[in-house]
Amino acid sequence: MEDMVKVYVNEKEERHYKKGVTLLEISNDFKDDYKTSIVVAKIDNELFELNVKVDVDCNITFFDMTSADGRRVYIRSLTFVLNMAIMELHKECKLMVYHSIDKGLYCEIKTQNGDFLSERELDKIEERMEEIIASNFVFEKITLTKKEAIAKFAENKTLKKIKLFKYRNATQVNLYKLDWLYDYYYGYMVPSTGYLQKFKLTDKAPGFVLNDPINCDDECKLKIEDSTKLFNVFMESAKWAEILGVNTVADLNDTISRGEIGELILISEAIQEKKIGIIADMIQKRESKVGVVLIAGPSSSGKTTFSKRLSIQLKADGYNPHAICLDDYFIDREHTPLDENGKPDFEALGALDTDLFNQNVNDLLSGKEVDMPSFNFKKGQREYIGNIMKLKDNDILVIEGIHGLNPKLTQNIANEKKFKIYVSALTQINLDEHNRIPTTDNRLLRRIVRDNNFRGYSAARTIDMWSQVRKGEEKNIFPYQEEADIMFNSAMVYEIAVLKQYAAPLLYNIDETMPQYAEAKRLLKFLDYILGIDNDRIPANSLVREFIGGSCFE
Repeated sequence: MEDMVKVYVNEKEERHYKKGVTLLEISNDFKDDYKTSIVVAKIDNELFELNVKVDVDCNITFFDMTSADGRRVYIRSLTFVLNMAIMELHKECKLMVYHSIDKGLYCEIKTQNGDFLSERELDKIEERMEEIIASNFVFEKITLTKKEAIAKFAENKTLKKIKLFKYRNATQVNLYKLDWLYDYYYGYMVPSTGYLQKFKLTDKAPGFVLNDPINCDDECKLKIEDSTKLFNVFMESAKWAEILGVNTVADLNDTISRGEIGELILISEAIQEKKIGIIADMIQKRESKVGVVLIAGPSSSGKTTFSKRLSIQLKADGYNPHAICLDDYFIDREHTPLDENGKPDFEALGALDTDLFNQNVNDLLSGKEVDMPSFNFKKGQREYIGNIMKLKDNDILVIEGIHGLNPKLTQNIANEKKFKIYVSALTQINLDEHNRIPTTDNRLLRRIVRDNNFRGYSAARTIDMWSQVRKGEEKNIFPYQEEADIMFNSAMVYEIAVLKQYAAPLLYNIDETMPQYAEAKRLLKFLDYILGIDNDRIPANSLVREFIGGSCFE
């Protein structure tokens, strides 16, 4: 029938609807299949809001808040409501959204004199948010010229957004209107505020955390783990970004356009080198002699370059570092534990011979000579090829691997002999006041570039693997990050402008017929706001070189 469309929902169920039916109307027929409310959908391989009309035959995939796309849409919409409540209650205050922490987003509300609002005021903001949600206001998308959008932000004195649009080539801008308030977000919204049924504002001085429903139980009691060390690293990074005058993409673009990026690179690298030197000094000054340095962190955090730069600093302190590769302690492949899908789980701690590892390390620390194992990846078996190791007085072991902070890996090694380091790229630069660049996105861009440069992988292949990589991190790395003696932030304030030059062309190779298209489009959208810079000023020992190439450690 000409006035009907045929859709396949979630790649399995065929349905027929009248042309012009909205995704929201279709989603109502499938809401019982999901754990939470459906908030966004894909038509074929492209992401759309639920108010979009369907006029042609297509495939539709719905996403609720338990999915990565769905959670982004939910928390983004919730952030808009938060900003609206603050502007209504405290007209002269400004909301700043910074980074993920404690299962939510860390935010600050600053007054004109730079002070922060009290916890009591936070309760009032939460109450006003609940009122806005109960009003079920529609998130209305408005298309304006760039000039008109800038005028809107001038009214609200959101200067970072004005600066952000200054560098964008597009002549038109999509804003969102919620009742009386206009704002810009790079990404989609839920249909209306009534979708935002659960949230929590939790005091975390000097700011607070905005928690979404995925991390709340039925009474919205937060499931929060201790993150004191991670929070302190974020705050230290934010402090340096403030000192450098570069805490948003708009600030970075200004620095590039003024021709001052060379100095910013040098200062950023100097700060990082100084931090690595401080960590080496901490190891040297430990009351009990450290014998083993354990380094762990998520994918593309720069662990390899960090361990090599730390080894150089340890040499400067009089140590003789020796690297041990945990991969050499894989059990024979035929005995590898299986995951929930029945496939070999090489990232599980059980894939390593931890008993042998502990014995070898303890023997080395006691001065014994050890025949070190080597894993033959072609045969899938452990071998001994005459790699004999014996430590002298000033020797120290440096061990890098995903399980480095898991107490079970080194359970038989005395705690006073160990020094644990957590490394991650904790992005300290956001698009503007309300649009953050997630740490995960920064690492994904790093990995896309590195995989292409050194493994010949396409961006599509890397994106395809990313969810499994993240799943492994959630299981094997993040639960142990607070076990670290020290945390090191490997993110550089300027690096996103370098990664853009490499990642964008790779992402453009993903076309709309490919399942990775929606993710590529999302990444390209925020990269479009960033001015690119060449790599010729980046030092050969920079952590960034681990991903773009040209490292002196290769």
